[in-house]
Amino acid sequence: MRRLVAFGLAGAWLSLAAGCGSSAESPGFAPIEGGVSNLDAAPEAAEPPDASRDAASPPDAGEPAVEAPAELGPPYPIVLAHGFFGFEDFAGVDFATYFYEVKDELAKQGEAHVYTPAVDPFNDSTTRGAQLARAIQEILDQTGYAKVVIIGHSQGGLDARVVAHDHPDQVAAVVTYATPHQGSKVSDLVLGLVSDPGLQGIADSLVRLLGGPLWDQAGKETSLIKGLAQFASPGIAQFNAKYPDAPGVAYFSIGGRTDLALASSECASPDAPPFIKDFERDRDLVDLLLKPTNTLLDDGFSQTPNDGLVTVASAKHGTFLGCVPADHLDEIGQLFGDSPGLGNDWRHKPFFVSLVSWLRAQGY
Repeated sequence: MRRLVAFGLAGAWLSLAAGCGSSAESPGFAPIEGGVSNLDAAPEAAEPPDASRDAASPPDAGEPAVEAPAELGPPYPIVLAHGFFGFEDFAGVDFATYFYEVKDELAKQGEAHVYTPAVDPFNDSTTRGAQLARAIQEILDQTGYAKVVIIGHSQGGLDARVVAHDHPDQVAAVVTYATPHQGSKVSDLVLGLVSDPGLQGIADSLVRLLGGPLWDQAGKETSLIKGLAQFASPGIAQFNAKYPDAPGVAYFSIGGRTDLALASSECASPDAPPFIKDFERDRDLVDLLLKPTNTLLDDGFSQTPNDGLVTVASAKHGTFLGCVPADHLDEIGQLFGDSPGLGNDWRHKPFFVSLVSWLRAQGY
């Protein structure tokens, strides 16, 4: 009976993948806008090319050399990094973006350089981080800026840490948002149910077979099992040992709380900015899709504060800024921009606008 219950919980968690067609996600089960090679900023706020950014033409013989222009400083481009199961569009549904309408909202506020590169939806962050790093190099080459600021949701925060560790000269700050820095009990459970290597191989093969027509970033190297293994206890311990924080990069983190929890002590932060602190009395109703995993993370009657997939304790990293009253779907405006629920005034688009404004005020 215990195994049937456990299998039911795991199935509910994995069923979020099926909800991708409706923009559901687990950690990161939802579509994303802008692929690795699609690095255009929001069109309504796009800046005209700046000739001063172009490298100088080679001088004629006998003329003194002209130095190339210096790289641009802050405010730096914003890179939104998606989570597990994130992708550019689902089976051609290009309006179902992962960070739902966030890029367009930031463009309305004058943020011309916001990018949403897509990486492999089913893989570990060593692989995804390398893909994200290549996309960021393209952004820097295209815009002439020296660095970027990465805001990573769920696994996207781990990907951001990989980039910052491997390329600290290209990253000014990392904001991790509901990122499982200490792993997830959900992955421990699922991997326990699929412990046979043969079954793991079948799972990966199915992802590659089905992922081709559905998820445009899923290729031959994609691996659902590798992604889940990273969130499990041994995997996240190895990740944290391999990717310590890089000197010179600022690290901030934000958690989420749901199921009507206030989590006042767990979410307390002396560094909480007003746009987080102002909602500390708001409560969130957990999405039904996340209720099984929320119950699992609550661990019976202990009521461990979480967003339905990531505990507050696991989300803390660097300078902790507090918690938003939102579950893992609400945090990015899913499904399809619906509100967090009755009685909850928090909204994801004003949150992202305020977060970016706050980062600008910090000098990034």
